[in-house]
Formats: sequence, C-alpha cells, structure tokens
Amino acid sequence: MELQFLGTGAGMPSKMRNTSAVALNLSAEGQGIWLFDCGEATQHQILHTSLKPRKIGKVFITHLHGDHIFGLPGLIGSRSFLGGHERLDIYGPPGLNEWLETTLRITQTHLNYELCVHEIEEGIVVENEAFVVTAKSLQHVIPCLGYRVEQKPLRGKLLIEKARAAGVPNGPLLKQLKDGEDVTLADGRIVESRDVTGEPQAGVTVAILGDTSYCAAAVELAQGADILVHEATFDMSTGDLAQEYGHSTIGDAAQTAKEANVTALIANHISARFMPSDVAKLKEQGEVIFPNLHIAEDFARFEWKDGDVSRE
Repeated sequence: MELQFLGTGAGMPSKMRNTSAVALNLSAEGQGIWLFDCGEATQHQILHTSLKPRKIGKVFITHLHGDHIFGLPGLIGSRSFLGGHERLDIYGPPGLNEWLETTLRITQTHLNYELCVHEIEEGIVVENEAFVVTAKSLQHVIPCLGYRVEQKPLRGKLLIEKARAAGVPNGPLLKQLKDGEDVTLADGRIVESRDVTGEPQAGVTVAILGDTSYCAAAVELAQGADILVHEATFDMSTGDLAQEYGHSTIGDAAQTAKEANVTALIANHISARFMPSDVAKLKEQGEVIFPNLHIAEDFARFEWKDGDVSRE
C-alpha cells in the first residue's frame, strides 16, 4: 500500500505545490489506484509519475472547492484516450453530479467507459472483499468529507513446515492452502487451510481528510489509524486565520493525530506563504505535539512497511 501526493498546496497552485490530489496505490492488493481529490492540473502531475490514469478505478472527492475538483473533467476525458475502458466510480458531496454532468455535456466530452457518480453522506460508501471506506462530515466553510479506508484482516501466513509435515507436496496445493482453500492429497486425505496457516493479520487503515478545522469528527474518523493525512494550511502563529477560513494549523493536525492515537501523521495542504525554508520550522511545531510527523511535498511517496510509514 502506497500513498503518492500529486498536489500538496492550499487554495491555488504555486511553483512548489500543486492543488490537492493524493493517489492511494492499491495495485498490490488488486484494487488499482484510488484518487482522493483532483485539483487543477492533476493529470499533468500524473505525467511525472509512473501512475496510469486508466488504472484509476475510484475517485473520492472531499468537497466542491475548486482546488479539489477543477482537475476532474480533464482527467475523466483523458482517461478515455489513454486506454481506460473500465468503469470509473466517483464519490463526493451533493452537487458533484450536477457539476460534472453539466461540464461534460457542454464540452461534449465523450467517454468510452461507464462513469458512475455517487453523491454521498456519512457512513459506509464502499465495501468489497478487501476494503471498507467510511465517510464522515468535517468542519469547513462548505460541506466537506473525510474518508477512512480500512483493509479487512489478511489471511494468516502459510506455515510451510506444518504443510510439509501433513504431506503437502511443493506446487499449487501450497498456494491453495495459503489462499484459504482446503486441499485433497493424492492419497485422499484432506488438509484444511486453517491447520497449516497462522492467525489472520490486521490490515492497514488510512484516514484521508478534506479541509477542516480541528473537530471531534476528525478524531473519530482517524481513531487508531495507521496513517492520517491531515491538512495543515497554517502554522501555530496564524491560528486565527485557520479558524476564520475553516482550516487547521500544523498544531491542530498534530493534536488530532495524538487524540486519535494514530501511528503516523502526514500533513499536506500547505499554504503558499510557507517557503521551502519554512517547512522545517512547521515540522518542528507539529512534532512537539505528535513526533511521528511527515510533511508531504508534491510527488512524495509513502509506503506502509514494518508497522510504520517509510518515505520513498
């Protein structure tokens, strides 16, 4: 499971940071790529990565401010030209379907795949064999959602010595056992998967929040998550502006991570007022409250590995 940030700025693009978009790469888990928000020029950002738009199967929009959605029509259109024939599901607040439908109709944008727009409220919005995605309303100046992506428990590891002791030969039968299937040996004996596999392993939980002031809903949505992606538009000296515009300081993000007992915090949506030389100070302010803090930059990749976030 890997997070790649395509835009980490706030409000408008700058030379250092594009507008909001983050890709959750679940290719290794068989789920393709899930995109969270799609600010202006997101598809241009993708050109500088190994990500393929045709592999994007789901898009989750947090809210309808332009810096989170203005890149969506272009990406949707280009996906057709880039070999994307599979269905694309887009989730977001009420009004999203009307905006997209009108934009695509007026521009006569032709799609060669099925586009399904789901206008959602709080609750479970996606559930399949491997993941559950829950949405919750945050505290911003317009309706805004945060998303919690929970991986269901993984099958236990195959205990190879036990399997061999039970008489299972090398080959496809071992894979069947690993995949949770019971097998029948050549002599007619049945070997049950549960007898030669370990206990199920906990999956990874990632909370990706939209724009928000510090609020209880954010803490609840992130509770116990392995990774929390939280906006940090302002520093500790500009908390009054954060409140006025429905945003968070780096301290708010860190406090949310602390109260939610997450493993790692990745801060994004950084105001253009902060130059690269200011990032270290911003990080120091947050680390006083929550030490395991990373500040995302455009194209930064984070992988969940060995129980913590590893920056690629």
